[in-house]
Amino acid sequence: MRAISTAVGGMLRARLRSASRVRGGGGGGGEGAGRWTTPGHEERPKGTSSTARRRRPGETRKWEDWELPCYITSFLTVVILGVGLNAKPDLTIETWAHEKALERLKQQELAAVSGGGDADADAE
Repeated sequence: MRAISTAVGGMLRARLRSASRVRGGGGGGGEGAGRWTTPGHEERPKGTSSTARRRRPGETRKWEDWELPCYITSFLTVVILGVGLNAKPDLTIETWAHEKALERLKQQELAAVSGGGDADADAE
């Protein structure tokens, strides 16, 4: 029985070791470095701000092809959302209840006026 549990334990450990991703590559099973943990083949990184070309004083930066459409789209999105959200109808329950209360008050006033006279005298 002990031999079976040892074999199962070893098999389970091997599967877990191969399935787990360990920083630095490999799970200790001799597979070598993982795809996401290799140091890479570049001698120095590209595209950082320290590698950007320095401009002379007074020289303007040339825009990338994506910048103008991105800025225009962003500006129009802000304008459309600003106008649209300010113009949306007020559908809160408080506004609805306030409108209904005003309608009832108006109906009561009309009933009092069309009732023919002093509503306080009728109440006594």
